[in-house]
Amino acid sequence: METTQAVEIITKSAEETKKAGVALARSLAKEPIKIGRAMVIAFEGDLGAGKTSFIQGFARGLGVKESVLSPTFVIQKDFSIALSRYKNFYHIDAYRLKNPEELLELGFEDIIKNPENIVAIEWADKVRTILPREILKIELENLGANKRKIAIVTEY
Repeated sequence: METTQAVEIITKSAEETKKAGVALARSLAKEPIKIGRAMVIAFEGDLGAGKTSFIQGFARGLGVKESVLSPTFVIQKDFSIALSRYKNFYHIDAYRLKNPEELLELGFEDIIKNPENIVAIEWADKVRTILPREILKIELENLGANKRKIAIVTEY
């Protein structure tokens, strides 16, 4: 697998982290990556690193009107979006999964087959073995005092 780091930014508040998510979503909505299946974005980072804040901004950038909370207990939430390319946003939290097969039981393979879907997975390292080869990975790191380092990486 080849990794190419696309960008690294530092945010100084939860609101700035959300704005970074909005910016990425708008960028993908304007110029979607044509891969013949769902766009999968894998989020990695320790507890409190800012994964959910980034995803909340990302969902807002996609046009999601509902409140987006981490689906820790339900594992997966889906939202309809009205973009020219993507029609559905799936927010998955793999934190409580014991193994990747549990995500497959929730229909993950069908979700990622549909090129109209965009999928954000928190704690993606727990299900890495079942993710498609080409993904966008967002690595978040808590630098203290509300500062976060966000690395946006493409893997293929």
